[in-house]
Amino acid sequence: MIQRIQTVYLVLAFVVTGVLPFVFPLWTLSNNQQEFFMSNQLYAILFGLSTSLSLLSILFYKKRQHQFVLGRLNIILNLILLGLFVYRSLNVSGATVTVSEKGIGMFLPIIAIVFLVLANKAIKKDEDLVKSVDRLR
Repeated sequence: MIQRIQTVYLVLAFVVTGVLPFVFPLWTLSNNQQEFFMSNQLYAILFGLSTSLSLLSILFYKKRQHQFVLGRLNIILNLILLGLFVYRSLNVSGATVTVSEKGIGMFLPIIAIVFLVLANKAIKKDEDLVKSVDRLR
């Protein structure tokens, strides 16, 4: 059933990784130029993969185990993305004066991880419920 709560969480994760990076910049350079995720090819690929995994998880609503595995992979992917953002902000801003202000876009992977964890919790709860009903039969 597609109207479950984990679908709502997965749609929110999809919006956070697929739509909001176009709206919020990752950081602002010293010349007041905002840098979005499309300026670096690695960031664009990782955001695209995360968006694709969220969409696949939504489409696998009948296969809860696949949803759960895709959710975990998506969490790992967002942790890698967050690690790259932290590395870039700490390394580059300490060495040069190019990055003057961090943007809201750097926190998008954290928000996506929260939604993905909530979705995985709901998927696990559904799976446990189906297993308990199968035991009664």
